[in-house]
Amino acid sequence: MSGNFVQRGDTALVDKWTRTEMALRSGIDLVIELPVVYATSSAENFAEGAVKILSSLGIVDYMSFGSEIGELSPLNDVANILYKEPKEFSGLINMQLKSGLSYPKAREIALSLFFGSSKKYKDVLENPNNILGVEYLKALKKFRSNIKPLTIKRDYADYNSETIKNGIASATAIRTMIKKGKNIHRVVPFESYELLDDQIKYGKIIKDLSVFEKEIIYILRRLSIQEIASLPDVTEGLENKIKSAANTYSNLNDLIENIKSKRFTESRIRRILLYALLNIGAKDMAASRKVTPYVRVLGFNKHGKRIVSAISNANPRAKIVVSVKRFMESNTDVNLRNLLLKDIFATNVYTLGYGLDPVANLDYTHKIIEI
Repeated sequence: MSGNFVQRGDTALVDKWTRTEMALRSGIDLVIELPVVYATSSAENFAEGAVKILSSLGIVDYMSFGSEIGELSPLNDVANILYKEPKEFSGLINMQLKSGLSYPKAREIALSLFFGSSKKYKDVLENPNNILGVEYLKALKKFRSNIKPLTIKRDYADYNSETIKNGIASATAIRTMIKKGKNIHRVVPFESYELLDDQIKYGKIIKDLSVFEKEIIYILRRLSIQEIASLPDVTEGLENKIKSAANTYSNLNDLIENIKSKRFTESRIRRILLYALLNIGAKDMAASRKVTPYVRVLGFNKHGKRIVSAISNANPRAKIVVSVKRFMESNTDVNLRNLLLKDIFATNVYTLGYGLDPVANLDYTHKIIEI
């Protein structure tokens, strides 16, 4: 599970321990955190981080993910092309990039041209859960994992849909309802509703990234153009556009609207703003691609506790983190230490958005959630 910040370039609605308790109360056995450097990264690095962790456990047989298409075969066909990247396909991508398109759009059109007129393949890269599914499959191939993939069709609610159908709502719809003060009891499990209601009462809901807009604009005004250029995903002179917008605007929406373009999507811009807020540099992102992350346990039930023991037996070398303090004292891997420091800092930033008790260092003091 992502921690306090998520891949769409936004905040999690509630903190990672509350969401862990929601999962455990709803029948999940064990919750492991995907480090923030992966969780806020591109779909490719997000998927690679998840697959590296799951593969390192030594006990995982299957990996399940949702998709709009609900079929493994077309997703796997696309993953094979993206993994092997034949010359013909690379040429099609370059042709689209030269026309000024963003890389995701260029890749989508190149795939449509490569596979011909098949609507099935065209739809694959037009939908976000399909895209992430393709990246999971690509990562399984890249790391030669024995884990078998499964996909479950996403029904009723699209990724960004605000429409509620048959009591099913997307995360976007739930966020919107909370922002408008509407009751969400009929669109989330009862266990989740109880916990969300408590967090709303205690002022611990972080509605979106705009909660930190002043901090983000302050940081961008403080950073030099060269420092902005060293953030992940900042290329082709984008640093100049970011610096100019930060010096001109004082709210997040105006900032994003004046940076994004056909070449640079809003989601990419939002992730760059997160990197600035969380002090994640291009070097941090490069290091994340070279290491197998630690196994940060956020919570478990009785069966989950036995799973942690099974992981230790299956892979004695797995870096299982049940105490941040002990891990920081005993770990000698600089890259893993830096990954965890980013998680700690991300939590410290996140709690600044609380209405009450904005305390720091919760990663050291918060107990594992046990149900």
